[in-house]
Amino acid sequence: MNRFAITGLSAAAALLAIAVAAPSAEAQFYNARRGEVVFVAPNGDILDYVPSGAAYARDRRGNRVLVDPYGNVIATEMRARGYYPRPPVRDAYNGDVYYGDDPYGDGRYAERGAVTGSIPRNAPIDRQPLDDQPYPQSDDYASIEPDQQPPAVMQPKPSQEPVITLKNKSKSEIVALQVFLDRAGISPGAIDGHMGANVTKAIYAYQQMTGETLDPNNTDAILEQLRLNGGLPLVSYTIAPADAAGPYVAAIPEDYAHKAAMSSLGYTSTTEMLAERFHMDEGFLKEINPGVDFTVPGTIIKVVNPGEAKAGSVARIIADKGRKQVFAYDNAGNLIAAYPASIGSTDTPSPSGTVSVERVAFNPGYTYNPKINFQQGANDKILNIPPGPNGPVGTVWMALSKPTYGIHGTPEPSKIGRTQSHGCIRLTNWDATELAKMVKPGVTVEFTD
Repeated sequence: MNRFAITGLSAAAALLAIAVAAPSAEAQFYNARRGEVVFVAPNGDILDYVPSGAAYARDRRGNRVLVDPYGNVIATEMRARGYYPRPPVRDAYNGDVYYGDDPYGDGRYAERGAVTGSIPRNAPIDRQPLDDQPYPQSDDYASIEPDQQPPAVMQPKPSQEPVITLKNKSKSEIVALQVFLDRAGISPGAIDGHMGANVTKAIYAYQQMTGETLDPNNTDAILEQLRLNGGLPLVSYTIAPADAAGPYVAAIPEDYAHKAAMSSLGYTSTTEMLAERFHMDEGFLKEINPGVDFTVPGTIIKVVNPGEAKAGSVARIIADKGRKQVFAYDNAGNLIAAYPASIGSTDTPSPSGTVSVERVAFNPGYTYNPKINFQQGANDKILNIPPGPNGPVGTVWMALSKPTYGIHGTPEPSKIGRTQSHGCIRLTNWDATELAKMVKPGVTVEFTD
């Protein structure tokens, strides 16, 4: 009998333990305007909230922009009908089909170009000094073209599967679904309570792995399986002194020469570190813990309960460029893990055919070489950028037999599967680490369209 046909715990009763907080004042303000405008970040991402501390200003073109306390442009306000088919929606789980360029839905991270720049300032910005606390070093340096979002739009192949529609599911019920998939070794990416492209792809990958049909609307059965395999999707966690102590860096600069001058590219905050540890979107971690000071040891917070990392021996990897997903198989051809990924772009596509893993490095540094990389700012010399989770390749580098290409982590986990790369395979740091521990040199990597 299909185990998802059974009726388990009462969804209403079980989900009381994982109820999320009400929207912030900024979110409520934004929701009131979302039918009229969207906020577009300089890299083309669409913001679905007004960041705390942001203020309005006008750029040189007269556009209304959001700026941070230092005067940096966070996003430009654009008319929704002129920039995007419809404005981004955070909590539409009542049977709506998700939208965007991605055939699997979720237009929150549609791959558009930059639309704004900077605004004039009358005084220089007084930047805080960077923390010089060391981060564990590695003498292995990656040398690739860094992953970033290009202006061109990549058109993935159409989905072969039917669209998945949820029926009146709350954010907490979607979190339960994401955690269930994550524990099975089918990553939904950063867990955030949204039914988007990464979750849809994970559902089909789960069915490929197990041969079972997963009904995402059967929350009772999902909760019952979670009860038998690790417990509730959200649990309490007490912030330890080591969590609060770090070490952390004050900020991560954009300029590579400034990055190279740092001793590490570590986490910038307790929330960033905890979010990655528990496979969460950082904003979602803050949302379900309103008003919490994460820097105080002994503070009890709610976190995702993702379960143990997947273990096994990977013999073959398929990087599906159309699906933006990586599949890992064992020697018998069984699917043992799947991960959402950012793979190439129209400007800098990923390789075709089959290559192999040559070496695996944990906590790698990054070598910027203007002769083989892009021109970053005014930098015209080779720069050795230190390791850290906020480095260009994150916490892991799996070098491929095609020079300058690899599988690696990222400093921006919530964008995985939703933006493009410069040819490499980019995963969340935790997914890349899990895969790297199952991979050895010689494993084949096949790129498919």
